[in-house]
Amino acid sequence: MTDESPPTDGDPSGAPSASEGIPPGIRSIKDLIDRVTGRHLGPISAEGDSGLAEQWPYPFLALVGQMEMKLGLLLALVNPAIGGVLLIGPRGTGKTTAVRSLIDLLPSVRQSKCHYGCTEEDAETGGIEALCPNCAEKYAKGEPLSSLRPVRLVELPLNARLEDVVGSVDERAAVHNRMRIRRGILSHADRNLLYVDEVNLLGDEVVDAILDAAAQGSFTVRRGAVTATYRSRFTLVGTMNPEEGRLRPQILDRFGLRLLVRGLEAQDERLEAYRRARAYITNPKQVVAAFVEETILARDEIEAARALLPQVTLPDEVAKIGLDLIRGLGIDSLRAEITLFEAARALAAADARSKATPDDIRQVAPMALRLRRSAFMDQYFDDQRGEEAEIAGALAALPSGPPAVAPPKKKSVPRKKQAKKG
Repeated sequence: MTDESPPTDGDPSGAPSASEGIPPGIRSIKDLIDRVTGRHLGPISAEGDSGLAEQWPYPFLALVGQMEMKLGLLLALVNPAIGGVLLIGPRGTGKTTAVRSLIDLLPSVRQSKCHYGCTEEDAETGGIEALCPNCAEKYAKGEPLSSLRPVRLVELPLNARLEDVVGSVDERAAVHNRMRIRRGILSHADRNLLYVDEVNLLGDEVVDAILDAAAQGSFTVRRGAVTATYRSRFTLVGTMNPEEGRLRPQILDRFGLRLLVRGLEAQDERLEAYRRARAYITNPKQVVAAFVEETILARDEIEAARALLPQVTLPDEVAKIGLDLIRGLGIDSLRAEITLFEAARALAAADARSKATPDDIRQVAPMALRLRRSAFMDQYFDDQRGEEAEIAGALAALPSGPPAVAPPKKKSVPRKKQAKKG
């Protein structure tokens, strides 16, 4: 948990350890979600106004219902190779709240301390020339170029300009007759979560920049004679309301899991959601403190699952089930296999297992495979069948075997003109 994490209700000095107050039987993230979902929040006292603009993110585990949404977001934290998450649903279903509530569950990763994002990995793969002059000097001295920091949630606002996203000339450096590229949002998102609310309303040039950075894992900014290349290995998280417009197929393809977020149907769940929302408005610190034990435990479980993930295997017989499923659905994109199998491995790691099972495939398949078929491409290939059949018929009408080659004609040699006798 970050330094901004709130103290517990009874101990202003800090939060208790993950083992305190947690009943036995919790062995995985899914078990924890199931337990907290059925829990009722006790009475909350009103809080006096301190006049301070304090930020207390809504606890992720305080969200009522929405099991697919919560599981999908947690799997993306366990395994970034899933390829990001898209939350699709109407207004007021908790999509934005769920994403922003991840802040206290985010794990720690090694991140660069340099303005240009230099890391030890750059030196190992590209040599000393891959580092900026300052980092090259530090690397030669054996000083670290990165440190272990919590993953951050970097938000990309809808009104962001292209130069805000990719970077622009640093005005402060230009005042001193120095030219330096100011890092953009994509650079700050490296090794972090890049969150785009209402992603279907983004401008085309911003979408193109995100697509290029996501595909390459890095991007280059050129401003006159100044050039800078930054890493952009982020996990893309987006939300959208289909009523407000469609999402371009190019960026939809960059989201691994696609989560359908519908309104709660059970009356008791809707009532509990109302009570928790009212309690949070009344006293956010007390609500956060009420779930702090589960939050700490969930964060530790995510860290443990990330550590276990490299050892999780996908047996061939389990992979075949996924391949048969994809073929039966007529999905063309190979990203379907990547997302399906990586999500299954993440679910196994989250359940403290070292081998993915057919049940893992079944649980993650709806999230990984929906919205991957294209009606346009299906119709396009149907329209092409006539031409393909015509080409195949023309090929079949050709004579079998190699074509006969006519012998070369002999060249006639002109006779030399005989010299006339005088």
